[in-house]
Amino acid sequence: MNSVTIARRPTRQVRVGHLIVGSDAPVMVQSMTNTDTVDALATAQQVHELAQAGSEVVRITVNSPEAAARVAEIRQRLDDMGCNVPLVGDFHFNGDRLLKDYPDCARALAKYRINPGNVGKGAKGDDKFAFMIRTAAELDKAVRIGVNWGSLDQALLARMLDANNHRPDPLPLEVVMREALIVSALESADKAIELGLPANNIILSCKVSNVQDLITVYRDLGSRCDYPLHLGLTEAGMGSKGIVASSAALAVLLQEGIGDTIRISLTPQPGETRTKEVVVAQELLQTMGLRSFTPLVTACPGCGRTTSTFFQELADSIQHFLREQMPVWRLQYPGVEDMKVAVMGCVVNGPGESKLADIGISLPGTGEVPVAPVYVDGQKDVTLKGDNIAEAFKAIVENYVRTRYGEGGVKRRETAARTIPIRPVG
Repeated sequence: MNSVTIARRPTRQVRVGHLIVGSDAPVMVQSMTNTDTVDALATAQQVHELAQAGSEVVRITVNSPEAAARVAEIRQRLDDMGCNVPLVGDFHFNGDRLLKDYPDCARALAKYRINPGNVGKGAKGDDKFAFMIRTAAELDKAVRIGVNWGSLDQALLARMLDANNHRPDPLPLEVVMREALIVSALESADKAIELGLPANNIILSCKVSNVQDLITVYRDLGSRCDYPLHLGLTEAGMGSKGIVASSAALAVLLQEGIGDTIRISLTPQPGETRTKEVVVAQELLQTMGLRSFTPLVTACPGCGRTTSTFFQELADSIQHFLREQMPVWRLQYPGVEDMKVAVMGCVVNGPGESKLADIGISLPGTGEVPVAPVYVDGQKDVTLKGDNIAEAFKAIVENYVRTRYGEGGVKRRETAARTIPIRPVG
């Protein structure tokens, strides 16, 4: 991967389970389950799937006594699977009661997500917030104070709107609402510190569903605090809309060094795996050159020279093959996540792109000789033809990984010094 230097905004370090967020740690990928937490088996299985896909932190809903009662079991099931991914408890409305009544739940979670707009109103809300914060402080848990456009503290907003109405030149409503998001997060963080939670246990987020609003809010928030920031476009949407909107917003902020954890809040297509949001988050960070997770395939879009769909099918097959291998490969072959693979469709750019990749194949276009040269480390290695090109190329890729990233491999030596994992504590 080409080296990319992006000056990260200086932030505090926050421990989430065995991992570090903020400071000079890599931007962390987070996801969330959509199972009923009461179903401990299904939830543990989905958390495991998300972790296998590369999610480094997984948030689960804790919304009822029945759900809270199963959190410790979910944690134990994951531990039994050898899955140590930290769990985040998503609390709204009744988090204080659930943490009080189910201490095993409080201990099993690595981080609590608290929404100031949904804790409660007035003195009662203050007491509920205080209990959750003191519990986190007592158990040394991280807390994400997550403000959301759709559940903004109405008392705070009313106060700020009233003050705005008394200005000689009132600000537009959207400006006041953006400021209210930031004030809610910062004031809640101040309260948490007053209640005994160390500043190094706090992460902030201010989520909205509009791209330009998100960029504006996080730029402002980032200039006014040194807490690690969790990025995400809330209610991003389904399919390409959700992917494009999230990428457009987060890429701008990440390029400016803003953001310490990210989540892509996609609405899954019917029957689609939840892991899609993890893949999108990883690919966003990797295509920006910020981190490496899995080898990515360079493939041409196709044109009148490539009337066959074979190169498209092969590119898709190879990309899925690489991602499926990564849970094992990342343990056995350090640096393999940086490998570049090219699957090209004709002679125009095929050989050139294949030579620039670590390993590439140039398939024949319409009217070309029905052979497919394979290039390894810039040199033509072999020419494939016949009906088993796909399987033969996969075998070549597997052999390349073993020889170049295995023990004593050249690529392992080249990449070991610049591989930057999420740093564990201790």
